[in-house]
Amino acid sequence: MLNLDDLRERVKKGEINQVVISFPDMYGRLMGKRYDADFFLESTVDDGAYCSTYLLACDMNMQQEPGYIFANKSEEFGDFHLVPDWTSLRLMSWQNKTATVMCDIHDNRKSDYVLVSHAPRSILRKQIEAASKLPYQIFSASELEYYAYENSYYDARAQHYEKSKLKPLGDYPGNYHLLQTARAEKYTEAFRHYLKASGIPVENSKGEDGIGQHELNIKFSDILSMADRHAVFKQCLKEVADQLGASVTFMAKPFSDTAGNGCHIHLSIVNVNDGKNAFITDGNGTDSNENLSSLFKHFLAGWLKYVPDVMVFYAPTINSYKRFMSGVVAPTHLSWSYDDRTAAFRIVGKGQSIRIECRLPGADCNIYLAFAALLASGLRGIADQLELPPIFEGDIYQAKELPLVPQTLKEAIHAFENSTFVREAFGEDVVNHYLNFFRLEQAAYETNVTDWERHRYFEQI
Repeated sequence: MLNLDDLRERVKKGEINQVVISFPDMYGRLMGKRYDADFFLESTVDDGAYCSTYLLACDMNMQQEPGYIFANKSEEFGDFHLVPDWTSLRLMSWQNKTATVMCDIHDNRKSDYVLVSHAPRSILRKQIEAASKLPYQIFSASELEYYAYENSYYDARAQHYEKSKLKPLGDYPGNYHLLQTARAEKYTEAFRHYLKASGIPVENSKGEDGIGQHELNIKFSDILSMADRHAVFKQCLKEVADQLGASVTFMAKPFSDTAGNGCHIHLSIVNVNDGKNAFITDGNGTDSNENLSSLFKHFLAGWLKYVPDVMVFYAPTINSYKRFMSGVVAPTHLSWSYDDRTAAFRIVGKGQSIRIECRLPGADCNIYLAFAALLASGLRGIADQLELPPIFEGDIYQAKELPLVPQTLKEAIHAFENSTFVREAFGEDVVNHYLNFFRLEQAAYETNVTDWERHRYFEQI
């Protein structure tokens, strides 16, 4: 991590010659500009930067989309004001002599201090501000899974991402398998090295259930810092893989017969006055409901109750919902349990380390929106003192009495649209903006003819 004095000194010594400014778009991808370092210090440090409002009104292929109120043709796509968040300034160690900083997006049509409400980082900031009114500090970590391939992105695209033409970095399932994962160390070691050198503390890496599937874990932090780490993590892995002639994917379900990529989110709350875990009533934290605090119960009850309402923020794509299948350690029902990886919400740790793991989001989630959804749901649970349903013990996959996870993006959009809670938590403008976003994603899928359809119907129908 750097501060402005560090940056000035390194630029003066010739150790840094460019600065990348970035912000997350609606998909969670990083958008931005590359600045000459001297110009950045002379101009951008004090004045910020500008970019088109179109960047929060376009699709995956950077094509302008209709239906957005903030950015549309009648307004001819004006500019956002990008204001650097200096707490996020860091080396971009995998790029030559480069630093990077995350930006907040301000409304250029109003005061420079008004955040654009529908920008993902703004949405998360609003929920962090709401949480700050309580006498607690919230920490989180995201665990990302991904598949790695020997094919470059260029080659994979040229081969239309066909499974038979992609060579995974592995020959058989490598879950915790040291020999198998050693074969991918040329890449995984580079990922760990560049993350750590960019101010993102690395804990460990391991193989996962799928062939060529990996998980790389980074240390927990406050929620905004963790969201930024997560976004830089994905950017780092993609760019480093690209440099090495390989590729990684964070698709929730790359292929129908492989395990999905999850983004498991761990969250804990501590008391500001003594720094102790607020989820337990004593220091033991044994596996007993008697030791779980009322704060824990209300917070988790909020998570459970409002999953359908905010599911679009956990599972934002058509592909997201194909991950929720029995037998592949992905949640299918809404339940909570102690240390059960098939539960939507898993209680992990003991004593001061007790935390809740949300296993619903896929690696394709926009982490800023997923964190915002978790905070809003939990805070509403606390405010309304919601009652926590009983813990579930047994085979969750066979539990017909438990409510199902939303099954499709269309179903999740419907719940989001009709939720009073999300309009109260995020605001009408945010809900309407993302309703348009998700509807356009759904429509793009429904109007596309797939390979599956051709294989099924071309001759036989």
